[in-house]
Amino acid sequence: MNLNDYVKKGLFHKSVVEDGSDVIFIVTYSGEILYHNASVREALGYRANSLVGKNFFDYVLPESLQEFKEKYRQSIRRAYNESVEFQFRCSSKIYKYFEFNSINLFQKEGLEGLILDCRDITQRKKDAEELLRAQKAKEQFLANISHEIRTPINGIAGMATLLSNHPSSKEQATYLNAIKSAADNLKVIINDILDLASIESGKLKFEQIGFNLNDLLRSLVDTFGIQAEEKGIQLNFSIEPGADKIIIGDPVRLNQILINLISNALKFTPSGFIALKCFIERKDSKKHYFRFEVSDTGIGIPRDKRTIIFESFSQADASVTRKYGGTGLGLTIVKQLVKLQHGTISVRSKENVGSTFTVTIPYSIGSSKDVAKSPFMSLQSKTYQGDLKNMKVLLVEDNDINRLYATSILKNWECDIEVAENGYVAFEKTRSSFFDIILMDLQMPVMDGFEATKAIRMSDSPKNMIPIIALTANATKKDIEKCLAAGMNDCVVKPFTPDELFNVLLKYSSKIVKPVKATPATALVTPLTQHVDLTYLSKTSHGDQNFMREMVDAFLKTIPEIIAEINIHSQKEEWIKVGKAVHKIKPSLTLLSLSELKNLAVQIEEIASTGNDHLPQKTKQFVQGLELVLEELKVIKI
Repeated sequence: MNLNDYVKKGLFHKSVVEDGSDVIFIVTYSGEILYHNASVREALGYRANSLVGKNFFDYVLPESLQEFKEKYRQSIRRAYNESVEFQFRCSSKIYKYFEFNSINLFQKEGLEGLILDCRDITQRKKDAEELLRAQKAKEQFLANISHEIRTPINGIAGMATLLSNHPSSKEQATYLNAIKSAADNLKVIINDILDLASIESGKLKFEQIGFNLNDLLRSLVDTFGIQAEEKGIQLNFSIEPGADKIIIGDPVRLNQILINLISNALKFTPSGFIALKCFIERKDSKKHYFRFEVSDTGIGIPRDKRTIIFESFSQADASVTRKYGGTGLGLTIVKQLVKLQHGTISVRSKENVGSTFTVTIPYSIGSSKDVAKSPFMSLQSKTYQGDLKNMKVLLVEDNDINRLYATSILKNWECDIEVAENGYVAFEKTRSSFFDIILMDLQMPVMDGFEATKAIRMSDSPKNMIPIIALTANATKKDIEKCLAAGMNDCVVKPFTPDELFNVLLKYSSKIVKPVKATPATALVTPLTQHVDLTYLSKTSHGDQNFMREMVDAFLKTIPEIIAEINIHSQKEEWIKVGKAVHKIKPSLTLLSLSELKNLAVQIEEIASTGNDHLPQKTKQFVQGLELVLEELKVIKI
């Protein structure tokens, strides 16, 4: 039987062809195309059977043809080859990137031909180019932000050195104020970076709740009142009667937008006034478009700089950064927050006269019952009355400075404090003593905060009900959710103020907290139960034991490499790369009749691009399945 007869009788691996997303070719060693599946129409634009009889090499990008032919010859010499990249000409005359895995028909059929399973990787190549651009942007980001971070750190270090030289009381006060100011600047920088990261990753969510617009604006102006008074600047606001309404939206983000604009106005206005005004610009059947104007009599912005001030790190002039400080991210964040709420932002300015920033955002109109559900009051400062005297607190913290800071604050409130330098010591202390509350650092040697929390939660009641508060420098929503999933009750983000710590301690001082149940994310992974079956491989090779041994050897070599690749990418949460690694091994799963494992591979591929919450569990299950397959293949005798 020759290769043409083999193709006509359809004796090749039909299971490979079933995957409709891939383009399948059967080609001779010289490159003649004897068969291709229907996927060529969608992927390449060619009609059914239109490439049969043509030479595969004629469609490969000429500039890379020589290199491709060498890799093709390597495939001829092997029973199985994978991840061979090439560019193939479409019917539209453009070239697309593909990658093929090959099965050599000579070893099992004695036929000089290859089955090529080709996958479109054009998007992957575009992603790689985008990644390179992102890497350059990251380098620029680090170069710019490095200066902003180093400046306050150098200030803190310098003031600390001066304090060690026994200064006078007046000098001490000056140095301490400088340290506090530098620390506050660092906090602003970190918050800006986190906000921008959330926006650019698409993870920023907006609330739809009711709030009183007049209350928000009045509170905002009151917040800046003292600062404006110290500079001798008049700060006022006005709201037209028609705009004094209860609206539905995100008060926190509107507050953030206006805080940035007023902060900039104060920074760049040496004298004169700052005015915040609010109007209704227009209405439609569903929304009212509110216009907010922040005007100042400051230094103004040069005409040629007005379009770039909304770009990251693009203050009007380098000297501005040196004189006034800042990350250069504030207006970038404002523009993105406005845009994500379907609004617009613009600026009018004249040098040495002043500037006016105008923001327009659409909101729905609400009622008083909507305000009752609103968390906007959390924006206002609260005065808590309470007594923490004799509260027994276990502070779990490995950093000497952080431990000193926290214990000093707790002593002022007359708390009964015990200290543990790592999670293991903390767990041992809970076994022998009872505490009202535990303040738990996360990153510690020996046993970290997550492991310690889980150990405490598994202990005997009532000790497993102790409120555990995370002390974390990781302030993203994902990090906080991870703390709660591990069994913690709340989080205090470092660097925290005494007020923030007092409020959370008071919150849990009189509560009996029920044990936290394990979430699905912490559940044990269900092992796969199926086993390797070589029946299909034997059938497709007509019982050729040499070919079967070669295939098993190929699996033994490939599977550990795939497992290592999956583990590396999953640890970094690079799920798209995990999906691509899983795809590489998928054809092998069919040949070994591992249908359950193949179905899991398909699921991982499908959800890899979305970052589904179940991905870590499914990936772990898939790796465990591959490890079982590997152990079975090692003892199989053919």
